[in-house]
Amino acid sequence: MKRKLQGHYEVVTTAGEKVRAYVPNPLPPRPAIAWEPELRSKFDQALLALGRLDSVAELLPDTSLFLYMYVRKEAVLSSMIEGTQSSLSDLLLFEQAQEPGVPLDDVREVSNYVAALEHGLRRLAEGFPISLRLFKEIHAVLLARGRGKSKSPGELRRSQNWIGGTRPGNAAFVPPPPERVLECMGKLELFLHDRPEPTPALLKAALAHVQLETIHPFLDGNGRLGRLLITLLLCERKILREPMLYLSLYFKTYRQHYYDLLNKVRLEGDWEAWLYFFAEAAVSTATQAMGTAQALASLTKKDRDKIAGVGRAATSTLRIHQAMLERPLATAGWLSTKTGLTPATVNKCLAHLGRLNIIRELTSRRRNRIFSYAQYIEILNQGMDIPEP
Repeated sequence: MKRKLQGHYEVVTTAGEKVRAYVPNPLPPRPAIAWEPELRSKFDQALLALGRLDSVAELLPDTSLFLYMYVRKEAVLSSMIEGTQSSLSDLLLFEQAQEPGVPLDDVREVSNYVAALEHGLRRLAEGFPISLRLFKEIHAVLLARGRGKSKSPGELRRSQNWIGGTRPGNAAFVPPPPERVLECMGKLELFLHDRPEPTPALLKAALAHVQLETIHPFLDGNGRLGRLLITLLLCERKILREPMLYLSLYFKTYRQHYYDLLNKVRLEGDWEAWLYFFAEAAVSTATQAMGTAQALASLTKKDRDKIAGVGRAATSTLRIHQAMLERPLATAGWLSTKTGLTPATVNKCLAHLGRLNIIRELTSRRRNRIFSYAQYIEILNQGMDIPEP
């Protein structure tokens, strides 16, 4: 459905050029969303897929171990969209205090994303609402280290920014002037708190994501914060009990269409096209997440059955295997600390796991040897290799 411009322009001068900055109308859209049968059906499919995804958590042998790695996969994907080169293995090496294969700033940004999501979830668990204050807190963690630390972590921007282009005059989009940011974010916060009217959670996540990306309230990290908002909203509203839905891979795969749809919303008010895309992203991503969870559960069971055949060493070897479910790239020293087993016992267990083709050593040194649960990482890596346009 085409409406009119979903905001207004204000002329600003930045970097020596006069440009038109876009100030969005507050949510919800006016006129209201036109729920044609096709769009309604797609949203129903999305809600059904989210319900199935939520139930998958009950089938996992240890949901926390799955989430530990799945959150890190999302962190890598979301950061890839912003141009970092860090891989899942790079992040795991960094967390083991090992040298990753990419610049440290790249992997620090990914690590920050993990910390930011965990901070947001912890605050929600404490009963803190999704709000401007929480956005600032999450943003401060997101930009705590790496390249973003000089971009005013946790503070709304006080200067004009722009998206795309080499200068304001040829930018793809110019967000609101800095003096309008607080007002725009205040109105977004009201919408998140069901004012002026209640909004269903999935619809709210879809609308709020666009609004946050349009306001672009911080100097850096807006895209990552906007993607985090989706998951946090669904968890806050109990659509998901665990943070298992991340749309970064879908957005990265179809990123040009994603950007085009955001602009169509702003310029033409075509919220319905965006909502259909968003619901399709939720269906696709939830289905993929279910497949990943089931594949990891199957691998875990198969490998535990193998370990049961090693005789008296099975008990200790299973403890090492369990630890590697948490960190499928680990040093022998970390495994000893984690399990409480002696270094000698850990080395014997690792030898058993190697002979069973469950883990393999990535190094050939005497100290700080690194071991990989390669099949586990391979399952998590599926779909992450998206070519650049």
